[in-house]
Amino acid sequence: MAVFSYRAINAAGKTRKGVVESDSPRQARVQLRQQGLTPLALSETHASRPQRKGMRFERSLSAPDIALMTRQLATLLDSGMPLEEAFQAIARHSNSPRLKTCMLSVRARLLEGQSLASALAAYPRSFGELYRAMITAGEESGRLSEVLLSLAEHGEKLQKIRGKVQVALIYPVVLTLVAVGVIALLMTYVVPKVVEQFDHAEQTLPLLTRLLVGVSEGLQQYGLPALAIVAGLAAVTRFWLRDEGRRRRWHRLQLRLPLVRGFVLGQQSLQFARTLAILTGSGVDLLRSLRVAAGPMTNLHLKRAVLETAEQVRNGSALSRALEQYTPFPPLLVHMIANGENSGQLERMLERAADNQESEFETRISWLLGLFEPALILTLGVVVLCIVLAILMPILELNNLTAF
Repeated sequence: MAVFSYRAINAAGKTRKGVVESDSPRQARVQLRQQGLTPLALSETHASRPQRKGMRFERSLSAPDIALMTRQLATLLDSGMPLEEAFQAIARHSNSPRLKTCMLSVRARLLEGQSLASALAAYPRSFGELYRAMITAGEESGRLSEVLLSLAEHGEKLQKIRGKVQVALIYPVVLTLVAVGVIALLMTYVVPKVVEQFDHAEQTLPLLTRLLVGVSEGLQQYGLPALAIVAGLAAVTRFWLRDEGRRRRWHRLQLRLPLVRGFVLGQQSLQFARTLAILTGSGVDLLRSLRVAAGPMTNLHLKRAVLETAEQVRNGSALSRALEQYTPFPPLLVHMIANGENSGQLERMLERAADNQESEFETRISWLLGLFEPALILTLGVVVLCIVLAILMPILELNNLTAF
């Protein structure tokens, strides 16, 4: 059974687009006509066709869609619904054409006899190695609904953290843009108009005013070229960091910068602990869990350290000892993992460590944003004060001269 995308006209003459599941294009057209639709175009979706090696046409699903779909699938399976029917039900009630196409494609592969993990492998950008590894463990252990529920909770927690960071960044970003815009407007438009009034005065302008005039003229003449140079440097830097070796060195440097180190290390250790807790709790062996947990890590230096840790564990070393030796993870995280190994409750201690890291990460974000906002306001105030003083000082000097 294949999945076809269609474009058709309904009885009211309006164009409709969607997907339909059928054995052949002819049967798909019959189904559309039975629904009161006149098909205009019909094509088999790429996900239901074998892809050529090295070619990728996938458009990834959004993280909220994946989390919602995972929770719905867990609920339907827990209620006793067969897996194929659960995918069909999710596709039927989904408002997202992309998600509907994905669900029907996965269902078609399940009907062909594939496992759920292999069916989801057709969408590697949407369902990564972590997701598929946990699905495999759930299928092998017979706890698929429990694993799906853990995956849904994991995705929702990640969305919650991202949402908090995004909401917290809205005010500083808007404030920064307004500040830069106001200063640029003052320097390129207001200041030149005011300074023109002093051209007739045969008097040396104060130093602060001369500096302001120089900056204003520089922005007017070289502002756009300077902006183009900055954009060019950003593009060159991005191209330069495409090399994995250079990017790893840059990520290692990030861990040496005072403020950046705390932010990067907190986020990466939180993600590592949460992922490892979910994998071990789902029945995935520790060695594979470590390798899968390293996959989503964005800092290549830490990712390499976790892979080296996995090699030490494969050679018989304890996880906590290997982490302490090869990674710069917080000592509390390593200590809690050691307690979990000694007590035989590694999964529980990893969950507690992840909760602790999440709390510390949110506190650090709040502290950084709380420090940034007043610093930005103070900087803007000082700049505006300097501009005002540079304009007022020659006016006051002229008034003093006319008074004599």
